[in-house]
Amino acid sequence: MRRHYLMINEAILRQLDYTPNEALQEQMGRIIQNTTAFEKIEKHIMELHKQLKVDGSYIAMSNSEDYFKIKIDAPSNELTDEAHEKIKHWSQKYKVDTARVDKKDTYYIKGFVH
Repeated sequence: MRRHYLMINEAILRQLDYTPNEALQEQMGRIIQNTTAFEKIEKHIMELHKQLKVDGSYIAMSNSEDYFKIKIDAPSNELTDEAHEKIKHWSQKYKVDTARVDKKDTYYIKGFVH
């Protein structure tokens, strides 16, 4: 069973543009455990990651918390605003709880809202 989870974690890491290693796979496991009903929103997280790349933004693993983070790293104010709107629309459409980090262009993905 552990091997199955490691394969899933490795696949997610690759989709998020990481090179898998043991430490990252363990962190991914903790993030998945912390993300409420992860299985219901996993594919939506990957879709948002692809959509945000157009604006120079992305989804990554947080270095300080065991959550996925959405990082807006757009090259202009217009693209930054567009990314915030995409995140807002995405979280409402798929019922995903996000938390903005202290007025920064970063959000944590907390999980599925029941």
